[in-house]
Amino acid sequence: MTELNPLDSGFMELEDADRHVSVGIGAVAIVAGPPPPRAEFAAGLAKRLAVDARLRQKVRTTLWDLSAPVWVDDPNFDLAHHLRWMALPEPGDETALCELIAEVMEERLDRDHPLWQCVVVEQLADDRWAMIVKAHHSMVDGVSGISLFERLCDPRPGSRAAPRTAPAHSSFDWRARVVNTLRLPVDAPRIVAHTVRAVVPLALSTVRPTPASSLNGPIGRQRRYAVARTSLSTVREIGAAFGATVNDVALAAVTSAFRSTLLRRGEEPTADKVRILAPVSVRASHAKYLLDNRISLMLPVLPIDIDDPVGQLTEVHERMSRHKTGGEASAASTILALADRLPFAPIAWTFRLVSRFPQHGIAALATNVPGPRRRLYLYGREVLEILAYVPIAMRLRTGIAILSYSDQLRFGITGDFDTTPDIAVLAEEIEQAIERLLSDARATGGRS
Repeated sequence: MTELNPLDSGFMELEDADRHVSVGIGAVAIVAGPPPPRAEFAAGLAKRLAVDARLRQKVRTTLWDLSAPVWVDDPNFDLAHHLRWMALPEPGDETALCELIAEVMEERLDRDHPLWQCVVVEQLADDRWAMIVKAHHSMVDGVSGISLFERLCDPRPGSRAAPRTAPAHSSFDWRARVVNTLRLPVDAPRIVAHTVRAVVPLALSTVRPTPASSLNGPIGRQRRYAVARTSLSTVREIGAAFGATVNDVALAAVTSAFRSTLLRRGEEPTADKVRILAPVSVRASHAKYLLDNRISLMLPVLPIDIDDPVGQLTEVHERMSRHKTGGEASAASTILALADRLPFAPIAWTFRLVSRFPQHGIAALATNVPGPRRRLYLYGREVLEILAYVPIAMRLRTGIAILSYSDQLRFGITGDFDTTPDIAVLAEEIEQAIERLLSDARATGGRS
């Protein structure tokens, strides 16, 4: 048995707090050619499950939260519970695919079984098919989720060999838990003194309400999904011209798109209106293949009051630099590490309370996950594109998952169905913002 860490179990509490929420995260592979026959696909997937024992495990909880939930082997594991086949209606275009992705991802995973699902989508236009891999957020974060997806692909073009397996998950160590708890009175003051300066601003950012916005509010059960596309080479060219990172450029494009969205909705894009939740990976390289959550967070305010694209990028770069050097992400990590040393019951009750708190200070979520650099193949067929899906909850009506693959950079945008009918326009505005930045970058290069 392996115990869920506080953040893993927190995602289950988050889902339990709101019947409208499903916290599954997903990767969608668009693949060339026809899909393999169903029997061949199922047999191949059954073999690939050997990459991680977690794929055959389910969550077991305890009465009254006396101890943390644990992963246990499912004695009745059946691949049929996790594999579905669907087909797009004519003409099998992107609109139909995005609608199907939203439909698949808004459904909750069944906790009586391992918390993942694979959906094969047939009849995409232009002789293509898709594979949606969906997993509960308590099982994976963005980095470990993409790592799992990559291991389910062929290890090399044309090969059917078993992909690399993950190291064994460590089992729960009661002795270490007792020792850590006994040491807590000694260690806690040092930990608190080290992080309090960063924790206080982080906490204030979380609870301090921002001006009312249509981006924040109650959400329903249904979802919308849209995609914005650009290339890594384009974003890197922009970054090189203005001394910014890939993430800075991506967030600047998101800033511009949110500004345009608010203006289109008749709202004033004031300076403090759009604070976003920006998860940050704290996963060490040796833990790449472990299926769990190893993320911290930052809460930057996007400069939507600035109209100039280059001005937006400059301000995003400066603000993100301050957040990184200010210790915000490390403070959040320390809080989670401290929580891991406490008895589980108060941690569970705290997550439960926070999950039900109607926060008004955060308007959206944006997460950037580095994806595979090499071209991938599924059953000998080339993976043309990978799209990411991030869930929304806690009054966040929009979530944006930014994922790279080879030279591609894709923005997978999740929206609440009822309150984000213009989500496809938001995707277009992200693309347009990057094109404007590219034009400015090349003009700057021409003048230098």
